[in-house]
Amino acid sequence: MEEHMNYNSSNSLGFCLLPSELIQSILLNLALPEILGLKLVNKTLATIISDQNFVRECNTRSSSVSWLFVYKKRWSKDATLIGFTDRSASNRWFKISIAEILEPMVSPGEVLYFLTASGNIFLFACNRNKEVMAVDLMAKKVMKVPPSPLGPRGTSSWRRSGMKLVPGGPAGSGCFRFLFAELVEGRPTLFEYDSETDDWKTMEAEENEGRLPSRGEGLNGRIFLHLVNGPGSNIIISRGSESLNPSVLRPGFGGVDNQGREPNALKSSDSNADAAAHKRTRFLERVELWGLTPDGRNWEFVSEIPRNLIGQIEKPCGVLVGCLEERGGIIRACLVGNREGAWDMIWLSYDKARGHWAYVPMPDSKMKGSNLAGISFSTGLNL
Repeated sequence: MEEHMNYNSSNSLGFCLLPSELIQSILLNLALPEILGLKLVNKTLATIISDQNFVRECNTRSSSVSWLFVYKKRWSKDATLIGFTDRSASNRWFKISIAEILEPMVSPGEVLYFLTASGNIFLFACNRNKEVMAVDLMAKKVMKVPPSPLGPRGTSSWRRSGMKLVPGGPAGSGCFRFLFAELVEGRPTLFEYDSETDDWKTMEAEENEGRLPSRGEGLNGRIFLHLVNGPGSNIIISRGSESLNPSVLRPGFGGVDNQGREPNALKSSDSNADAAAHKRTRFLERVELWGLTPDGRNWEFVSEIPRNLIGQIEKPCGVLVGCLEERGGIIRACLVGNREGAWDMIWLSYDKARGHWAYVPMPDSKMKGSNLAGISFSTGLNL
């Protein structure tokens, strides 16, 4: 995961003359790729960064840092992730080469698709071999995930599945659980892989008349996988504790607080008054946030982004995709628009307790003309 940065030798020598406590304090305010880059400068910095007290404090701080990772479609020999965090003072994208890690396991010419990430673990789907690879960035290891009970799957199958990657085992163990949902013969089904046992579980989700089971955790502590998303039908699989079977939720928009309201976030407008109808350009004019009611039966309107923020991010877009995560009471969303080969990324966050929206400006990702091959929020990168 190291980045090859240029550090002036005299500057690095002068920096190393500072008290070690001060050096540690400065380093702890850097993003993890920057810390790793400094580890390569000289033995003094390498010793400080390798100190167990520093590692422990760095990992504690990193556990609350959110990252957005994007993968460009390219041959495996050039495989590179780009990552951005709003906690970095440098306000830039970090390039993370994974080609050398993948080389022992991925055949030349293979095309990869980035599925999801959690901590140091990143999952990729191979299009030709129809395999899933788990990459541990810090350990620089790659492993093949055994085929699911559905058999080998191409990248197009993975892209339409609700999926989630969660940590497993002790912190730093590299263990994980990978869950995805599919309709199997019309029945909502959950598939769960555990890296500790190297095995899959298949669980048909229970119908509960659209409600969460009365016993269990309610909405808190559950994993939700969106299986079907359409104007007339929504199907979500809810996974709680190991003692409970997954549940089927079929939320609608009939909640009493919605007053007939349904999501409507995109509108179209002409980019030129004389433009032909088929050249209409869409602009992002509204962003609405919806969540499940406590019983899981309905969607309920939560909030709408303030008009002053929309004014900051209003951009034309041809195609709009993105990703969403909730952690610690903060909902983060990245909206990705593509128009004429240029990618615009918009990072928004919503603090549920404060009812506060925030817009995180992002630098140019330099992806014009590239094919987006996966995007995901992640957290918990550690040394």
